[in-house]
Amino acid sequence: MTTTDDRTTAAAVDPGPLIKLTIADCAAKVLHSAVTLGVFGALAEGPAGADHIVAATGLHPRMAPDFLDALAGLGLLERTGDQYGNAPLAQAYLVPGTPTYLGGFVELTNETLYSTWGRLTEALTTGAPQHLDPDKGGFVGDKHKDPEKMKRFFAGLDAYSDRMGIEIAGRIDWSRHSSFVDLGGARGNLASVLVKEHPHLKAGVFDLERTRPLFTEHTARLGLGDRIEFTGGDFFTDDIPKADVIVLGHILHGFDTDRRQELLRRVHASVNPGGRILVYDRMIDDERRNAERLLSSLHMRLVSPDGSEYRTGDVSTWLGRAGFTGITAEPLLGTHTLVTATR
Repeated sequence: MTTTDDRTTAAAVDPGPLIKLTIADCAAKVLHSAVTLGVFGALAEGPAGADHIVAATGLHPRMAPDFLDALAGLGLLERTGDQYGNAPLAQAYLVPGTPTYLGGFVELTNETLYSTWGRLTEALTTGAPQHLDPDKGGFVGDKHKDPEKMKRFFAGLDAYSDRMGIEIAGRIDWSRHSSFVDLGGARGNLASVLVKEHPHLKAGVFDLERTRPLFTEHTARLGLGDRIEFTGGDFFTDDIPKADVIVLGHILHGFDTDRRQELLRRVHASVNPGGRILVYDRMIDDERRNAERLLSSLHMRLVSPDGSEYRTGDVSTWLGRAGFTGITAEPLLGTHTLVTATR
């Protein structure tokens, strides 16, 4: 065999995928900027020319052609002649003011990811978590000094939890239950979705006391202030309110294995007999081959001293040890896994 026949030589391997990976953040930044400038809102009523988009968004004419055509190449806009319109994906999720708007989540990731991942090499060589601004969701540090920053952070999460809440509302037979508590439910957005979809439910949120003012403001604005009860406390030292269903979304990935198992034992004691626990996270597949989930796990290691994502099989084991039975797992939103179990 000659060197040119060897499938591992440069002559035999296309460098294209490597180049695409190297500049992958460029595509993400194009999306972030389009959301920030309001491109998709400017096209919400239908296609328009570049001049209209420039006038509506403040986009500089010199940058507009490549920027708009890049958005089309990424599948976010559609171009016909000199007219641009929102592609179905953008029209469904990136038009401000719509019930399915995810632009807040896009802006949140832009604000939180880049400064942290820019310190990845340092984290990889020191093992130390990188300190995100706690007002933007950082796990390191617990002093949220700027309420306005926290509101923007929660608004980004709300954009995602709206969709998550709708999915969970439809996945579970809630007619069998009369109450639920969202553990670490922040300002109550997912709980709000569930009680709107299932009005018979008595709803609760359990989170740190400092979150109460944001919860009160948000649920009042939604007209649900009298429908959802907030309990302030610590997961590991205070009693978790009892309910038929307790939801843990994006909670277990913030702790190490021992703390996860401890928390699940505490939750088991608070789930009413015959009730259920719902756990959702970006869980790693049991073979550890899903790159997106592994990147999520690496992110948790970047921003927290002990956190990481975990395998579906792992949480099933922990739930069994805590006393839960009937454990099932299913995909959720294409990005998460939902694990349910019964007490």
